[in-house]
Order: sequence, then structure tokens, then C-alpha cells
Amino acid sequence: MGRLSDLDAVTIDAYGTLVTLVDPVPALQAALSERGVERDPAAVANAFRAEAEFYTPRSHERPLEELRRRCVEVFLRAADAELDVDEFVPPFIDAIAFEPLPGATETIARLRAHGLALAVVSNWDETLPERLAAFEVDAIVSSSEAGAPKPDPAIFRLALERLGVRPERALHVGDSPADEQGARAAGMRFAPAPLAEAFA
Repeated sequence: MGRLSDLDAVTIDAYGTLVTLVDPVPALQAALSERGVERDPAAVANAFRAEAEFYTPRSHERPLEELRRRCVEVFLRAADAELDVDEFVPPFIDAIAFEPLPGATETIARLRAHGLALAVVSNWDETLPERLAAFEVDAIVSSSEAGAPKPDPAIFRLALERLGVRPERALHVGDSPADEQGARAAGMRFAPAPLAEAFA
């Protein structure tokens, strides 16, 4: 990926690169149980997996309220739970939490110390900025804001525009083929996650 002196900016994928999911199964299992639906952890995990597979390619869709409703509908159907979808949206959203991956916060601090502009670029809905409020970056760009998910280069171009950086002077770090394809399509360099190892 070259030397840091060859870069003006680094963009970073969110899920799987910067943050990971706190296990939502216990909270979702409890929320179902409170509504008279008893499911074992494996069944809840399978239902959540079905929801995640539905959500990921649609993270850019709006309005958010409708996307959330459709996601919860998928979860409840997969869990074979005949509950009111709208009523279950709040407990479902409350069960979703993220935490930094090992070394991510420290690596961001190191990159900032080198004077690099930093942005998060992720296939995510419009709540991404509030989810990542604890990270000191210069821009947070979601596929919802860009109007298209990775590997479409639009999300990367929007981030570079926000940072005021040319693509050849920027590097993207991510954990999926869509990260690499989108970054290269935008004219950027690419390094695979984990973030801490990319700059070890």
C-alpha cells in the first residue's frame, strides 16, 4: 500500500473493519419471550442472520422507517413469531449495538497523529453517524447518503469530496470484495482489514 507519506487520507469500512456487533441474541430472545414467544438461541440467531442478509444489500434504501419495518418482518417470519411488526421494531432496534474491534480506536489515533484525513465509508443506513459518534474522524458517509451501496464507487467519491483529497492520494481499508472493488473503481488504493494490521 506504500508509505503513509504517500497518502493524504484513509477511508475505513465500518462493520467488520472498525466495529463488530455485540451479540443481539440474548436481548432478542428476551423480547420475544416477553411477548409469549419462546425460542432457543439457535433459532433466534438464525432469524437474525436472515434479517442481516436482507438488510445488507438494502442499507441504502429510504425511508429508514420502512426499511426497518421490512427487516423486522423478515426476522419475525424467520423466527416463526406471529407478532405485530410495528410494535416489535423498537425492541429489535434496541437489541442492536456495536463495539470497536481490537486496535481500531488506537489505529485511528495514530493515523490522525500522522496528519491524515479520515473518513468512514460503509454500506449502512442513515444512522451511521450516530452509531460511530465515538470515533474521531473527519467524515462519515453511508450508502444511504450516497444513494448506492459498495461496490458502486459513488460512496467513495462522496467521501473524497468531503475530505478534499484526490483518489490517488487515498487508501481504503475494508473486509470485503465490495470494499476493494469500489475503492479501486474510484481510483483509490486498498488494504485489507484488520485495520490495526493494515498499519502495523
